[in-house]
Amino acid sequence: MKKLIPFIFIFSILFSVPLLIEAQSKDSEAMMNAWTKYMTPGDFHKMLAKSEGKWNEEATFWMTRGAPPTTSNMSCENKMTLGGRYQQSNHAGTVNEMPFEGMGTVAYDNAKKVFISTWIDNMGTGLMYMEGKYNAAKRNIVFRGKAVDPMTGMSNPVREVFTIVDDNTQTITMYNTVKGKEFKSMEIKLTRVVR
Repeated sequence: MKKLIPFIFIFSILFSVPLLIEAQSKDSEAMMNAWTKYMTPGDFHKMLAKSEGKWNEEATFWMTRGAPPTTSNMSCENKMTLGGRYQQSNHAGTVNEMPFEGMGTVAYDNAKKVFISTWIDNMGTGLMYMEGKYNAAKRNIVFRGKAVDPMTGMSNPVREVFTIVDDNTQTITMYNTVKGKEFKSMEIKLTRVVR
């Protein structure tokens, strides 16, 4: 019996190794397939690419609920980056007689199946992050996230509706929530100038 134990031990190792290698190979193949799907631009990335070019922006702002609106004319340039995976937007103009610069990114995350939007500008020091899904019937993406209220330092819900009106016209409408009540804080009409 003692002579059989080493033989059984060696046999079990020799039998198990190919199975382990095969399992690791299948795991590696599955992982490579998942990463390939994750990193490959798809139809939603092509949709974002259709917005490349220069745009004029007619912007209307409401600082608080019921406040009189202020208006501004700005410009924006959209371009796809990193092999067509992300849209980068650079905005410039004047808001309330002050120079304005802003930069946004929009991504479609193949794994999470959502659009992701980030925003920074020279009128703050934070970064806004939102997620949303595309509604094909309405041709829009409703983004939801949070933005910091500089008065309180607290984060409040925000909602942005990005709508593709046609190939050369888009709208962005932003809603802020203060004390649990939502109000329209911004509306931008974008008209393409150059593709």
